[in-house]
Amino acid sequence: MSDNKKYTYFITGGGTGGHIYPAIAVADALLQDENTKDLYYIGNPDNLEYRIVTQKNIKFLGINVHGMPRRFGFSFVKWAFQLWAAWLKCCFYIWKYKPDAVFGTGGYVSAPILMACMSFVRGNKKRFTPYMMHDCDAQPGLVTRGLARYAKIVSLAFDCAKNYINNKNCRINGNPIRAEFKTLTKENARKALGLENKLTICIMGGSQGAMSINNAAVCLLKKLSQNNIQVVFQTGKKNFERIIEQLLKLYPEYEQDKNIIIQPYFDNMVEVLKASDIAVSRSGSLSLSEIEAAGIAPILVPYPHAAADHQRKNAKFLVDQGAALYIEDNEINETNLSDKICSLAESPQKLAQIQQAAQKLAKYDATEKIVNQLKSIAQ
Repeated sequence: MSDNKKYTYFITGGGTGGHIYPAIAVADALLQDENTKDLYYIGNPDNLEYRIVTQKNIKFLGINVHGMPRRFGFSFVKWAFQLWAAWLKCCFYIWKYKPDAVFGTGGYVSAPILMACMSFVRGNKKRFTPYMMHDCDAQPGLVTRGLARYAKIVSLAFDCAKNYINNKNCRINGNPIRAEFKTLTKENARKALGLENKLTICIMGGSQGAMSINNAAVCLLKKLSQNNIQVVFQTGKKNFERIIEQLLKLYPEYEQDKNIIIQPYFDNMVEVLKASDIAVSRSGSLSLSEIEAAGIAPILVPYPHAAADHQRKNAKFLVDQGAALYIEDNEINETNLSDKICSLAESPQKLAQIQQAAQKLAKYDATEKIVNQLKSIAQ
């Protein structure tokens, strides 16, 4: 790639944090690159990605697209029309902004622009816009499996994911994580959240929340605080009001308790994870990559209905590496969650061993590798 030529990029991925944050990590890195002329993020303005992207002052191009209905009917016909309209809009975006390469992290949000890359011939060279895909999971999603064959490069977090991809140019990079995981200190992360320098637990069920984790955790908040443990609790938007109602019955004074921070969603999970010593979490691939990069000890509760049971497989891998504790979703309750937390809180040596084992699994160079690969396909 010439040192004096500037390149324009499209980044896409949305709906959930697992699609958004890898895309954001790559976007942030590209914006710091001297060869980047311009960068646009393509997503649904009604989704989480719009708020995250616009808060970072990244240029946002909207499309109206939603997940595919499971059954054929009027809703499916409506979805197909929306997909077609989104594809047309993406063709227009390619014509107007002329991206040199597109990076997509899978999921339904990325489908229209990747399809447009294959459909819209632009420029005197009569070429299609090259694109690169990344998938976080051991079993890639439907969009990745369907569109990967036409990608210049397919980036994967797991080696076994290659078995599902019809593309010879697969790279096992790990998941791209934000640069702050390497630079933000625990002390500064705690200051940013208004926390003291003492044992801190993060409880989260992903961007959508997890009812089983929430129900067990809410019963423990008062007990944890009384044991001088700080808790940062992300409930998910759908569960927030119900959890607050339940907490007010169990612990009416919680709002005055400085040991407890509870929100439906945290915009900067880097601060939350870097501030924490223990995480109670689902075991999606991206969540695990960020937990590993933060060097904290996870108590994993895999989502039981994940495709190909990949969350349970992810969690078992960490347990086998001595990098996590484990609770089944249908078994988690106040008692066994308390036992797991206490086993770490009361044994600094065990806590440190799990934290160190988790951090050894972190791939801090994944973003750099992906950005270099993306730059290589820009023409």
